[in-house]
Amino acid sequence: MRPSILRRALPASLVVLSLALAGCGGGDDGEKKSGGGDESPTAASETPAPPATWPLTGQLTEGGADPARKHPAYIVKIDNSSASDPQIGVGQADLVVEELVEGGITRLAVFFYEKLPEKAGPVRSMRLTDVGIAKPLGATIITSGAAPVTLNGLRKAGIKFLDMNNPNVVRINDGTHDSLHSVMANLKKIGASARGTATRPADYLPFGDTPLPAGAAATNLDIKLSAGRTSRWKYDGAKYVLQNGYMADGDVFKPDTVIAATVRTSLAPYKDPAGNPVPVSHFEGKGKAVIFHGGQAVDVTWEKADEGAELTFRDAAGNEVAVPAGKTWLELVPGKGAASTGAVTYN
Repeated sequence: MRPSILRRALPASLVVLSLALAGCGGGDDGEKKSGGGDESPTAASETPAPPATWPLTGQLTEGGADPARKHPAYIVKIDNSSASDPQIGVGQADLVVEELVEGGITRLAVFFYEKLPEKAGPVRSMRLTDVGIAKPLGATIITSGAAPVTLNGLRKAGIKFLDMNNPNVVRINDGTHDSLHSVMANLKKIGASARGTATRPADYLPFGDTPLPAGAAATNLDIKLSAGRTSRWKYDGAKYVLQNGYMADGDVFKPDTVIAATVRTSLAPYKDPAGNPVPVSHFEGKGKAVIFHGGQAVDVTWEKADEGAELTFRDAAGNEVAVPAGKTWLELVPGKGAASTGAVTYN
């Protein structure tokens, strides 16, 4: 259960009806009980439903529309190196998580629910890190594949995924990318083919209206994930803009909030084809984090009981901290562990 400071989002059509019925007393002779009377049933009272919001942004739906969909939330694994330039569809996402992979590069877990683009990619493979990213939401991962160790780990965790066996996850050789980085997904068709019951996933972040605690001024952010990758962000007065990303012009994800969460890291029991060790970011337990919003940096701690648990943030006094509604980019910063390469600086 989310704390009371947070908005709870339910379908707009849901209302709670409370009907108090008068008790029936007396014996066969119809004699009234002492203190009884001809009490009328209390009129049914209607309690308004909480505002309808999107689970990945916390934002209100248009006109209070029901946010439930027959399709799940999708996470597209997208390469985040110069070979992926240009990344397609990221600007239409609800939320993005950046995670470290082998060779010092990163990969994006790009979340889609409110809008499903016809083309997203380049789609790449999954990692064991994705268990902690996808499990709280019950999301389906869109991927080009994975190593056997990763496939076994994700299946054991109950993570669903669609790979290139699906006709809507295909290689498109149109000259914009090399063959390895040419896999694209048509989420619109994938979502249309879903046969689930219309359901709204739980909020991915603890969204709420409670203002963030006071923080330090921070308009330039350097979030280091490895010796070869530091994500550089600049606050433009309204949104955060990634200065060294690969998103296509006109298709840029500009978050309202950037969160840098330091996570424990280890190494997977295999290496990539080039012989590089494969890091695993464990998105469970607890650690330090910085929430960047509105040009301010707020130091908090994050906590997640296990890989599938909801995420919470707390300030120095132990009070729960709500994330402002809007689009969010979450950086999983490699901290304590075998692949500790991260750092967060700002000014």
